[in-house]
Amino acid sequence: MIIRNLVLSVVLAATAATAFQPHAPLLSKPTASRNTYRPTTKASNLVMRDFPKPNVEDTDNYRAATELSNSFKTTLKVTDPSQKKKVAIIGGGLSGLSCAKYLSDAGHEPTVYEARDVLGGKVSAWQDEDGDWIETGLHIFFGAYPNVMNMFDELNIHDRLQWKIHQMIFAMQELPGEFTTFDFIPGIPAPFNFGLAILMNQKMLTFPEKLQTAPPLLPMLIEGQSFIDAQDELSVTQFMRKYGMPERINEEVFIAMAKALDFIDPDKLSMTVVLTAMNRFLNESNGLQMAFLDGNQPDRWCTPTKEHIEKNGGKVILNSPIKEIVTNDDGTVNHLLMRSGEKVVADEYVSAMPVDIVKRMLPKNWQNMPYFRQLDELEGIPVINLHMWFDRKLKAVDHLCFSRSPLLSVYADMSVTCKEYADPDKSMLELVFAPCSPIAGGNINWIGKSDEEIIDATMGELARLFPTEIANDDKWPATSKQGPNGQAKLLKYSVVKVPRSVYAAIPGRNKYRPSQTSPIPHFTMAGDFTSQKFLGSMEGATLAGKLAAEVVANRAKGNPDKPIKEIQQHIVASASSYEAKEPVGVKGDGAIAFGGGYTVGKKEEELLRESDPAQYDSAKELAGV
Repeated sequence: MIIRNLVLSVVLAATAATAFQPHAPLLSKPTASRNTYRPTTKASNLVMRDFPKPNVEDTDNYRAATELSNSFKTTLKVTDPSQKKKVAIIGGGLSGLSCAKYLSDAGHEPTVYEARDVLGGKVSAWQDEDGDWIETGLHIFFGAYPNVMNMFDELNIHDRLQWKIHQMIFAMQELPGEFTTFDFIPGIPAPFNFGLAILMNQKMLTFPEKLQTAPPLLPMLIEGQSFIDAQDELSVTQFMRKYGMPERINEEVFIAMAKALDFIDPDKLSMTVVLTAMNRFLNESNGLQMAFLDGNQPDRWCTPTKEHIEKNGGKVILNSPIKEIVTNDDGTVNHLLMRSGEKVVADEYVSAMPVDIVKRMLPKNWQNMPYFRQLDELEGIPVINLHMWFDRKLKAVDHLCFSRSPLLSVYADMSVTCKEYADPDKSMLELVFAPCSPIAGGNINWIGKSDEEIIDATMGELARLFPTEIANDDKWPATSKQGPNGQAKLLKYSVVKVPRSVYAAIPGRNKYRPSQTSPIPHFTMAGDFTSQKFLGSMEGATLAGKLAAEVVANRAKGNPDKPIKEIQQHIVASASSYEAKEPVGVKGDGAIAFGGGYTVGKKEEELLRESDPAQYDSAKELAGV
């Protein structure tokens, strides 16, 4: 049936490709929309409006997410006072908040201890001296985020998502200033809409190349997750060549996808990541439709989550950094020692820290356990997020754009896409600069460069994306070739460096991602790096926290623990010989110290050089020093 549907999709798309022009106006639009879509002949002039929330509920993944959420209010709900647990959760990112939310739903008493003065972790944001919001990253919501969508429904905040037209927009490398799109026609279900969107586009791949791309993806549809997981040992590039995919699909599509999904190029990215995303998009009609949050993440998502937790009897405490996980002789947790000197004693403990911070906090008598030694195989990937304010309006699209630039991943004009940042007169671009370090496979260590060097390189790329708009500005040498028509000048900027973002999904890493259940009694792991099928993302973090809550709530009911994921034999064999040391702990204060991102001044750079020298050692190795 699946093959027949796919073949029918290709036939339908091939037929339709002659009936629709790639950038033709949509002949139909959602009837419930209060706004209109005004197509134009130039993609760079395209003006769009918010669209109604798509049907994201009618999928197996959403139904599974809802079932798990409901279990905390039914089968996992506390029914006797003896079952109620005091739970200490380390970290107030999405995973820690998700864990606390669902534990509070089950009747437990969670307390989230967040080291910083803001919630959100890798989605945190803060205001600069002008009152403008600075975000750790450019975060997009997809229809194929079932646990996030389910949580938004439970918190009654769906109206905070600004859904955009069902479309993907790519910059044309060979045609500066021009864009091309994959258009998903309303009313056509998956996988037909995906196939049609690709075949309708006449700018990126030839028809034979499109047909050549399809057969290697058939096993993903037929075998499902088992095939997807098996490809983790291959990079995207290796998978392409193994299955005879055309090289141009790498240049036209996979480079953009890889940098958007994990901030690295396709020769470094596990094919499992791309197949996981594609599997969702091919099986869910609205899986690829995107939305922006209507404001900053701490206020618009984290705060209602915090309020929900507190309403149910839990607590969320800011400015509460942990100093040490203190253990008993048998390895069980005795208490958490906070930097303030306070001792936190609980019935259950959950780590929702990033993997790089977890490794620094591991108690000495845990370090020879294979479960924790496998974390050596995981590390966060560096990324840089940019905010750039211009003195006038650029010709923007109300959507996410895939830049297909050597330096940039994706970007959006937030003055157009987001209500809180709206400005009718001036543009504010938010851009993801990746890969930004040899650790991420790049050729230059941009993490070690000055903000001015990073912005100048970005201005050069923007001059290509907006050739008739960016001005020749003496302050930015990369714009020196701009013609007299360009008038837009940079007013101000912010460079946010995240030295260790989501875990690097290079080939072969999935098997080392730990289960939420750990070998330490009453100690559970959360975080998007733990084992769950949505990888490193907002959805992955939310699901991981939910799964950690399930482990705790299930244990509280007196049920057997969820099993520990199988650990690789070579990790088991070498763990006992590891030389255990006193935990390094976290040095310093601020976002970067605790695994987040921030603007890097002299103080932050000195701390980074001391606590994470690999960020700079990799540059020396590249230079042959």
